[in-house]
Amino acid sequence: MKIKITVVEQLGNCPCHRGMIVGDTFDFDRDRGDICPLAMHVLFPMINILRYGGTLKSDRFCCPDVDTINVFKIEKVEEFVHQYTDTFYQ
Repeated sequence: MKIKITVVEQLGNCPCHRGMIVGDTFDFDRDRGDICPLAMHVLFPMINILRYGGTLKSDRFCCPDVDTINVFKIEKVEEFVHQYTDTFYQ
């Protein structure tokens, strides 16, 4: 089982400081270093709940960035296809 994290929406007038865009998808076990630290602060407790058999009231969570709020979808999947745009380092 894998934990898939997808950016599903961005709110605000500024681009994400880490370069994330809608559609970026991450495998938590493999790509956690590519996910914004602000987002990981919020996502990590939810990821652990899923990893250890719990359920969430919602599969959507927001990062705490005041300029651009990224909305993430978290889900358990059997297989994972990696997809993200590395705009941060360009």
